[in-house]
Amino acid sequence: MWYNWGNLIKLRHPDCKLGGHGVNMFKKESKLKRFDFILLITTILLCIYGFIAINSATMSKATGSEPFLKTQIIAFGLGMAALFVLIFIDYDIYGSLYIPIYVMTNILLLYTLINPVEASEWGDVRSWIAIGPIVFQPSEIAKFGIIISLSKFIDIHKDNINQPVVLLKIILFAFLPIALILMQPDLGTAVVFIFFVAIMIYISGIDRKYVLSVMIIGLILIIAGLSIFFQIMEDYTLNEDYRLDRIVTFFYPELDPDDTGYQVIQSKTAIGSGMLYGRGLYKGVQNQLGYLPTKETDFIFAVIGEELGLVGGLVLLFMYAVLFYRLIRIAKNAANMFGSLIVTGITAMQLFHIFENIGMTMGLTPVTGIPLPFISYGGTFMLVNMISIGLCLSVGMKRGKIDLNEF
Repeated sequence: MWYNWGNLIKLRHPDCKLGGHGVNMFKKESKLKRFDFILLITTILLCIYGFIAINSATMSKATGSEPFLKTQIIAFGLGMAALFVLIFIDYDIYGSLYIPIYVMTNILLLYTLINPVEASEWGDVRSWIAIGPIVFQPSEIAKFGIIISLSKFIDIHKDNINQPVVLLKIILFAFLPIALILMQPDLGTAVVFIFFVAIMIYISGIDRKYVLSVMIIGLILIIAGLSIFFQIMEDYTLNEDYRLDRIVTFFYPELDPDDTGYQVIQSKTAIGSGMLYGRGLYKGVQNQLGYLPTKETDFIFAVIGEELGLVGGLVLLFMYAVLFYRLIRIAKNAANMFGSLIVTGITAMQLFHIFENIGMTMGLTPVTGIPLPFISYGGTFMLVNMISIGLCLSVGMKRGKIDLNEF
């Protein structure tokens, strides 16, 4: 719902005149009132919860937990600084720069293909680049570039979005960066992009006939894909293709308990052993004895499940529920469609990360290497998460550039 704030001031304060001292007083009050302290506090609590989990997950490593916590806390500090900077920037400025943002995003993804950081443990995946001593994943930064540029592109064409030509332009606009990510190849990240792009287009007011058509086509593709998959399974040998191995071990992890199915089996064992209250913090057998792989990143929810049990998992899910409630509230009450779509894209992105990550640790979804927001270890990922909250807070509280004196 988008409001005319000038008229709203008159309704609430009929004695106030625009430009008068009374309006300035109201503006001071409204700026603070629109700041979502609950969202900020929830974000900080999630990060603290993550610090505790990372500390436990890395205690048994040769280097101990100190270097991991140091990296994560520094990233959190930088993220908080970026968050508060973003609050004082009018988010409509990003809309005016959507073309340069879109071009730079695609150039960054293209550069990743040309000059990646290669490591044997990543196989053929070219998802990382290095700038001096800093190694980071450009696709994480690209999420913001696409969310911002696509939000503005949809906003510009919102009146004609149900025209086939316009809708095709929007889809092609979003497809280019997704194609570059698929070429890395990074299927997990590409699926994240596809999900939040689809949600953004749906929220923008697309006709139901298009939605129904996509659902029917999607259902046909799923049925065809499963049919082909089970046919391949009859003669398939593990280790022929790592992506197909992940799908095979999703259905049958016991086929390869020492390699591709190992992660899921150990994760399910850890979560199951935690029962209601967990084994106790720093007392997880699977965690502390090193049976859980990538336990500080992709499988950190298994650490929480083993050591803090069902209760610990539900506490985490409750904090996520509060986070999403506040984000949806901001999206519904944004000043314009551009801001609403930014928050919608970020919310969809975080939702998919949480669903996929927790699902794969419990054997409900394929292993894709998608981390858990605010919880998993990773400096770039933490910074991206904090910036995303800063953008949402910016949308939620501003109708224009904020003056520090208004606080």
